[in-house]
Amino acid sequence: MKKRILTLLKILVVFFLMLIITGYFFVNNLKPTYEGNINLQGLQSTTDVYFDDYGIPHIYAKNETDAIKTLGYVHAQDRLWQMELLRRIAPGKLSEIFGEVAIENDKFNITLGIDEYSQKTVDSFDKNSETYKLSMAYLDGINQYIIEGKTPIEFYILGIDKKEFTLNDVHNIIGYMAFSFAMAYKTDPILSSLQAKLGNEYIKELGIDINPNSTLIKNYNNTNSIIAREVAKIQGKSPIPAFIGSNSWVVASEKAKNGKVLFANDPHIGYSSPSVWYEAHIKTPDFESYGYYLGGVPFPLLQHNREYAYGLTMFENDDLDFYQEENHPTDNSKYKTINGYKPYKISNKIITVKDTENIEFKVKSSIHGPLINDAIKGLESKKPLAMSWIYTKTPNKILEAIYKMSHANNVGEFKSGVSLIHAPGLNVMYGDNNGNISWIAAGKLYKLPEKANPKFVLNGTNGKDEIEEYLDFSQNPQAHNPPWNYVYSNNNQPDSIAGMLYPGYYLPEDRAKRTVQLLEEKNDFDVDDYKKMLNDSKSLVAEELSKIIVSEVKSASKTENEIESIKILENWDGNFVKSSIGATIYSRFVFLFMRNTFEDEITKEVFFDFVNTHIMKRMIAQQVRKEESIWWDNINTNEKEVKSDIFKKSFSETVSSLEKQLGTDVNSWTWNRVHKVEHTHPLGSVQTLKTYFNVGTYDIDGANEVLNQQINDYTLDATYNIHAGPSTRRIVDFSDVDNSWSILPTGNSGNPLSKHYRDQAEMFANGEFRKMRMNKEEIEKVSTKLILTSIN
Repeated sequence: MKKRILTLLKILVVFFLMLIITGYFFVNNLKPTYEGNINLQGLQSTTDVYFDDYGIPHIYAKNETDAIKTLGYVHAQDRLWQMELLRRIAPGKLSEIFGEVAIENDKFNITLGIDEYSQKTVDSFDKNSETYKLSMAYLDGINQYIIEGKTPIEFYILGIDKKEFTLNDVHNIIGYMAFSFAMAYKTDPILSSLQAKLGNEYIKELGIDINPNSTLIKNYNNTNSIIAREVAKIQGKSPIPAFIGSNSWVVASEKAKNGKVLFANDPHIGYSSPSVWYEAHIKTPDFESYGYYLGGVPFPLLQHNREYAYGLTMFENDDLDFYQEENHPTDNSKYKTINGYKPYKISNKIITVKDTENIEFKVKSSIHGPLINDAIKGLESKKPLAMSWIYTKTPNKILEAIYKMSHANNVGEFKSGVSLIHAPGLNVMYGDNNGNISWIAAGKLYKLPEKANPKFVLNGTNGKDEIEEYLDFSQNPQAHNPPWNYVYSNNNQPDSIAGMLYPGYYLPEDRAKRTVQLLEEKNDFDVDDYKKMLNDSKSLVAEELSKIIVSEVKSASKTENEIESIKILENWDGNFVKSSIGATIYSRFVFLFMRNTFEDEITKEVFFDFVNTHIMKRMIAQQVRKEESIWWDNINTNEKEVKSDIFKKSFSETVSSLEKQLGTDVNSWTWNRVHKVEHTHPLGSVQTLKTYFNVGTYDIDGANEVLNQQINDYTLDATYNIHAGPSTRRIVDFSDVDNSWSILPTGNSGNPLSKHYRDQAEMFANGEFRKMRMNKEEIEKVSTKLILTSIN
């Protein structure tokens, strides 16, 4: 008996050892291939790929078609999972892999109509253009990897089959990116609700211009404010983060130490793992590009070479409007127009849901766009609301635009490419080796009638709120080689060329004010100066406002910790660094101050929807500086509150809440205790998979609206959830292009098994940089080599 038990134990030990060994070899076989030889069908000649010490591919090919086919292949081996998610969002196919939890996302995204628009774009594509030919070569590279390459581990976990990519997928990815910029859905319905509830006097104090003759919808149903809440939830559940803000500045040779243009850019995008950009360097005999690519998009949205560099920030213009429609009194398949009742266009949609029955629903569309009622919980029985979005209303030439921008021979050709972008609105920043610097606002701008205010829901029935005119590109804001020798963009309201202010959802003055201060201070900028600027965490506005706070509360403070907190704020320099105590106190005060000012009028639920909109962010400084405001009075009390009441109440609550969360020792309330970043993977929400897929957590400098912008929602939570920030920090020095610098938030690979999945994360959190290598001799010294040969 004893022998039999020992024999059984030996068999079990061998079995488990074999299981572990098999698992080890299986998992290791899923790693990307960074060296060796691979056959790639259709190459005209052998192509070499050097993967440097951060996993960035440097592709050396005899022609661009081979280079971009190879790019598709290596991009897929590092980011196929990310590409798969990106292409599924717009056509509503997340439920196929995630099940019922993704139904709301799919319903909403299908309703936007991006998928149908992508199909129309593909149908009209010039099949003889270089844009088309290179796009198809890139897709061929992806698809060859799908057929012959390894399967990402996420596909195994979720049971997903690999399927080939199409040109529709490329345009769907671009469409999702375009919608993630739109701020109107977070703002317009709320403003309309507040205007109906509170009246114009309250709205004017939010900085919203109210024309007394405006055709505002009377008795607008304030339940429609749930649009912002529900869409925010939908985007919060999205497995791919939204695009948000950004910084960029370019100084001319006159302001550079080495006499050549210096370029900087850091687009702000939601944090995730993998992070959004894939870096790749392409070199052929007649073309070179060091680019940053979205998963599934063949041309770089950010790029530099030895001749020029470009980058992006969000324009924040308003390119999305809501129209309230009116159904026929007895037939809800029709709606009212100025020319009588017309039938809605109706499309039947199906959502395939994993492990359960499919969902069937209809999308109704008016002349303005799709009705969003059935796509958002709580709107189903309300008045029909249509969404008019410029992206799906005009021909799409974005892919051609990016191709032209990345292949320009001079600044004129580059601007020609920029002019083709209709949406999303982008600030395109440019600098070149010839000394040119430019800022160009891209996007199809338009005018509404004077009485139509795009910040509110418009009237869809009477024809008085329709677009009157599309502006020519020449009327877009732009600056070329200005006499002050720099251009910059921090998502602020631009000056007008068209004799009008461009409606938008622009961000506060904080970052722009600091950018201008730093750029004006010197005429001998170098790379080290730029590194410091990109990591700068000082807010001139916060420094100013903290002094106003102190002056308002100093006389009323009583507790020992309140007195100590006042001393700290009094001496705080507005710097949001990890060791700062003032940053912690100030940030908590701002939230409570805004809550005590606005929540009583707009209700708790709406306040939490509104507090993180761009309009409310702009209100912080305005409201702190005001002496008189209709918002000071708490309508729920018998007394009439004034400014000092709100300040004292908010400050007392600030100290009390921090004592509860961080302890009674004020000197321990350092910013690093509450300000942390984690880069989350869609599968990282599963506790057992979290440490494997997520990257972080890291203490980090920065805050909302400083140059080192680390974006968190205003909240009472003990730890702020930093959900967005720099998606890369780039510096291009045209006096020494080989020594240009960058960093990614996590790593260049999206494969958790790759050593380049998280190898930049700690550097990023510490504000460090690494080279964007372009010198082949230097590249070879730190790289592995993958040789791709045609099997023709």
